[in-house]
Amino acid sequence: MAARWITSSLLSRSRSASSRALAYSLFRKDGSASGIFRRFSIAAAIEEPISPPVQVKYSQLLINGKFVDSASGKTFPTLDPRSGEVIAQVAEGDTEDVNRAVIAARKAFDEGPWPRMTAYERSRILNRFADLIEKHNDEIAALETWDNGKPFEQAAQIEIPMLARLMRYYAGWADKIHGLVVPADGPHHVQVLHEPIGVAGQIIPWNFPLLMYAWKVGPALACGNTIVLKTAEQTPLSALYVSKLFLEAGLPEGVLNVISGFGPTAGAALASHMDVDKLAFTGSTSTGKIVLELAARSNLKPVTLELGGKSPMIIMDDADIDQAVELAHFALFFNQGQCCCAGSRTFVHEHVYDEFIEKAKARALKRVVGDPFIKGVEQGPQIDEEQFSKILHYIKSGVEDGATLVTGGTRAGTKGYYIQPTIFADVQDGMKIAQEEIFGPVQSILKFKDLNEVIQRSNKTRYGLAAGVFTNNLQTANTLMRALRVGSVWINCFDVFDAAIPFGGYKMSGQGREKGIDSLKNYLQIKAVVTPLNNPAWL
Repeated sequence: MAARWITSSLLSRSRSASSRALAYSLFRKDGSASGIFRRFSIAAAIEEPISPPVQVKYSQLLINGKFVDSASGKTFPTLDPRSGEVIAQVAEGDTEDVNRAVIAARKAFDEGPWPRMTAYERSRILNRFADLIEKHNDEIAALETWDNGKPFEQAAQIEIPMLARLMRYYAGWADKIHGLVVPADGPHHVQVLHEPIGVAGQIIPWNFPLLMYAWKVGPALACGNTIVLKTAEQTPLSALYVSKLFLEAGLPEGVLNVISGFGPTAGAALASHMDVDKLAFTGSTSTGKIVLELAARSNLKPVTLELGGKSPMIIMDDADIDQAVELAHFALFFNQGQCCCAGSRTFVHEHVYDEFIEKAKARALKRVVGDPFIKGVEQGPQIDEEQFSKILHYIKSGVEDGATLVTGGTRAGTKGYYIQPTIFADVQDGMKIAQEEIFGPVQSILKFKDLNEVIQRSNKTRYGLAAGVFTNNLQTANTLMRALRVGSVWINCFDVFDAAIPFGGYKMSGQGREKGIDSLKNYLQIKAVVTPLNNPAWL
């Protein structure tokens, strides 16, 4: 039942009836995989990519409400990860383009209608945008799959509906952001105002382009800010498409500007820009350090960071092993393993370790790898050749360090960036595959003896983004949820995301929180206003 629970939890409050039918069709009532799961066919599923049911409509920069070429006239190719072939040439923004976008955003904030509009009207525009997302759901999902490689069913039935749900959530907050009147020790009227922070710079990653777009754009707009957003160079297409829908929904020009380009040029220019008031970044910890330094060296702008992870997935000896295997499989392999919070260190109690290994292997061999546009495919290609090669390097490292390669370990097919679902057993804490973020379909399974040991080993990492716990013992769950130094703990579930649940990490997994009420604080300034009172009737 646990596997079905996590799937339904992940989809809850953000899906249609058809998506519910799909989610429940994947699992039997006992929680085991249904007949849809089978070993993939390379010839049918990988070697002959099908034509995507969508066309690229927008490939220029969006600045001040208009799609324009880059100042340099340069473009770069965005590639289909199924084949490595070019999808489209996209405008390559750099420092001059970022500056144009910031000027437009500044003017829209200082002189335009957006921050002066009633909060209710801002909420109506956000809701109209959500309506348009729902109207164009399948087209947006197809574009996301084509550019990213994630399964179309995942994009169409989970991620795009969640994008709309997040926007409706923030639309609901727009007219509920308010200040306070606080008492003072004397005859003074004291107001605490919550004001929009100004121009927000936002840098989103390639693994969940539109969800990260929503996590950042939604709260910034609800608070009355203007935005310059830089897309990941691997996945620029979907953000450009949906930003056009924002204009159709009535968003004033200059409020949302989108720059496609590379980190060392466009990203660095945005992070170091003196007229950007706030920066939000999602990506690797190493890049996050650079972003934070650039922000500090420029105008000391506040920065929200959602960075890497090496999340433990802890399987206790009282667990139902079949359910635990399915949940741990999902925790690691979802989205081709390209999740910052993936359960990439699977800790299994020694009493059930051998049984878990055998069943985890059987499940991995049933995983459907293939063209993400084919119904029933669970795993598409990795994002690009660089990530593909990096994952294979980590697999080689695991073998060389002495871990036992249980299954997988190489590419799938001969075309595109597909990798076989891979499992390592006998993994030790000091191995590179147990310490570093692989960001791919590689499950590392470690053995532990008791609760204190697994707590210590789970926390012995520079990361602290998330953790999973699978147990039937309430006291064990309570102990672990408090002891694990992470921002999210999923108990008998994993990757349960909701618009209202805050997300972020401890230690080098980032700073600040996204989603939920806490995300609004990232885009607000607090101002105290004090006025003297003459002969007040009360204090």
